[in-house]
Amino acid sequence: MAEFCSVCGQPKELCVCGEIAKEAQKIRVRTLQRRFGKHVTTVSGLDKDINLDELNKEFKKKLACGGTVKNGIIELQGAHKEKVKEILLKQGFKEELIDA
Repeated sequence: MAEFCSVCGQPKELCVCGEIAKEAQKIRVRTLQRRFGKHVTTVSGLDKDINLDELNKEFKKKLACGGTVKNGIIELQGAHKEKVKEILLKQGFKEELIDA
């Protein structure tokens, strides 16, 4: 028996909630300087329909850095602002909605 999406009611194979969520959100990419001169790149504004842990894992793998998800914000070690924007574009997010 096929599983159904709790949001749209479609079967999981036909569900487009993730694609709709990618087109309807304003993403902010910021680089902060923390104690002792360490840089941290934060990605905020992502909707709850997006799997943040999976996206964080993708960032860490592509950027070869450490990172975590705290309170709906992805934090990556290092200054990776432009590279994060490129990865988000490849993931299917619109360039107009990414504030970097």
